[in-house]
Amino acid sequence: MSSRSLVKRFVPYVSARIRENHRMLNYCSSASSSALKEASSSRSESPSLEAVHLSDNCIRRMKELQSSEAEKKLLRLGVETGGCSGFQYVFELDHTTNPDDRVFEKNGVKLVVDNVSYDFVKGATVDYVEELIRSAFVVAENPAAVGGCSCKSSFMVKQ
Repeated sequence: MSSRSLVKRFVPYVSARIRENHRMLNYCSSASSSALKEASSSRSESPSLEAVHLSDNCIRRMKELQSSEAEKKLLRLGVETGGCSGFQYVFELDHTTNPDDRVFEKNGVKLVVDNVSYDFVKGATVDYVEELIRSAFVVAENPAAVGGCSCKSSFMVKQ
């Protein structure tokens, strides 16, 4: 079976899951808008669970990459179907943001996540690792994932 046919089989499933997540989020936000207002005014753990975090190693490496170019680069994180666990993380260096992007900033370094991928990575921590066989940006911790491969490039979503 070719990889294209697998993608064609996964796309409807992923699209349905994303629509279901959006419906649940919209229902929860409309049903408990007063509770959300109280939570956001108290500034407890809620903001950190909604953000995508950057580790110190990630910030250090992005600053190294930014110092070599006149225009500051953004780190873009996306989620695609594929990988050995069902979904895979995709990192790119970018110069622009799109209207549907969410931007997270720490110490002058910006991480950009598109709106669809955000549901899969909110609350996650992005790290930069240097190993004998590779150096790469990875998602070190992801509350939306229940498992994944040992290289940390793919994951399974909680049901």
